[in-house]
Amino acid sequence: MVSKTIDVGSIPTAPVMKKLLITFLILICILTACGKETPLLEASDYELNQNTNTTSKGIGIGDTPEVFLAAYGSYDIETSIEYGPFEAITPKEIPFTDSIRTILPTFFIDGLPTTIEQICTDNEIERSELLSLLSSDEYLQNHTVVYHYMIFTWENGLITDIHSEFMDYNEDASYYEDLEAEPIK
Repeated sequence: MVSKTIDVGSIPTAPVMKKLLITFLILICILTACGKETPLLEASDYELNQNTNTTSKGIGIGDTPEVFLAAYGSYDIETSIEYGPFEAITPKEIPFTDSIRTILPTFFIDGLPTTIEQICTDNEIERSELLSLLSSDEYLQNHTVVYHYMIFTWENGLITDIHSEFMDYNEDASYYEDLEAEPIK
């Protein structure tokens, strides 16, 4: 009969195993960037139904903030208060009962949706340099650049107007430079 002995000192104890498991999970989160990533709208998401004046997600005139946020709350939303500049405000802090406009913007570079932050990172520029990059002849010779956006106008907590438009930088970038210089009313 063969007898086997086990060196109990070499078996990890439950607290050690727990620490190893937690360390492993943290390492996986760091390596895979497990933070919540904001989804991007596709070009088809910017099409309005002309008969009902509703978005592809069913949002229309008269809808409330709750309905709007259920459809678009996980996307990047920028807000203009009293026709001021658009700024990033968390969905919970958007003052829907004021006179505001919300915009859902997406740039499409070579047909793929991307964020402003990603464009800046990819091209090693500051956000203030974005328009210069996207309207430069050199950049436009190598890339197609289309900017899609939907603007929702709000009064007293209800959507009163919806516009969906796009800007094709390859068609006439200088027009957009002039447009960017003028305040939108």
